[in-house]
Amino acid sequence: MRPLREVFLGAESDANLLVGLEHPDDAAVYRVSDSLAVILTTDFFTPIVDDPYDYGAIAAANAMSDVYAMGGEVVLALNIAAFPADLPLEIVQEILRGGAEKVLEAGGVIAGGHTVDDPEPKYGLAVMGLVHPLRVAVKVGAEPGDKLVLTKPLGVGIVTTAFKSDVAEPRSLAEAVQSMKRLNRDAARAMTAGVYHAATDITGFGLIGHSWEMAGRTGVCFRFHLDALPFVHGARSLAEDWLFPGGANRNQEAYAPHVTFSPDIGEEVQMLLHTPETSGGLLIAVPAEEVEPLVERCAALRQPAWLVGDVLEGEGIRVD
Repeated sequence: MRPLREVFLGAESDANLLVGLEHPDDAAVYRVSDSLAVILTTDFFTPIVDDPYDYGAIAAANAMSDVYAMGGEVVLALNIAAFPADLPLEIVQEILRGGAEKVLEAGGVIAGGHTVDDPEPKYGLAVMGLVHPLRVAVKVGAEPGDKLVLTKPLGVGIVTTAFKSDVAEPRSLAEAVQSMKRLNRDAARAMTAGVYHAATDITGFGLIGHSWEMAGRTGVCFRFHLDALPFVHGARSLAEDWLFPGGANRNQEAYAPHVTFSPDIGEEVQMLLHTPETSGGLLIAVPAEEVEPLVERCAALRQPAWLVGDVLEGEGIRVD
């Protein structure tokens, strides 16, 4: 990112660029008027499930998640796709249909895109969202005394990895797919209807990595309660069998210096909290008095929400 910062140093001084390279977040945000800002983001990846429709829907939900993490609403998307030249047309159509119907569910529209030939399939979206400039949710801003709320269970990363080795239980895979396909729209709407201090979505850096992005840049400590953390069915059993994706090791190397685990938490659980997630939930820092109203708003939308920790003075991440 440093070369980009140097090239666009002048652009960073643009007062309308509310979120950009200088303080990277989940998406870029540009103010177009006093009451409107545009959110731009993109994401795509290789298949993580066999069903082409589910793959397309998961990739689309994952790409749109950053708009919701910024407190916005999705309005427009473009397909980003790379497919083998010999991939059957019906499979391509199902991938694109899965993505299109998920964008439609979000209230947006796909207006085109670009496809190239590639031996390994890849699919995702470039997404535009809208938000009020004064209501942008960013990673920085959690305060001591805040509570931490999570809106999706953890563990989909290890389940999909185990699925590739034919060792994931059908129930575990079904729960993981359902979670990954769920939009973060209702979670974002529940968040933005009240008071919140910071937010992000839990994806490739795992719970620990994304929490450190929030806590480290703010200068506070995030404390998680292990018993309060939700997991999809079978995730902890798969962790005991050490069926982690390679990204878990990279995350641990990067973020282990910033996290302290209680001595009774085993290495397999520690690694599970470093494991990458796909289309994970929002992690929201809210004032203590706002937790109950937030959970109630989530319940009214049939959106799960778990109180998983709190914000303390100090630094780093603690898991008790």
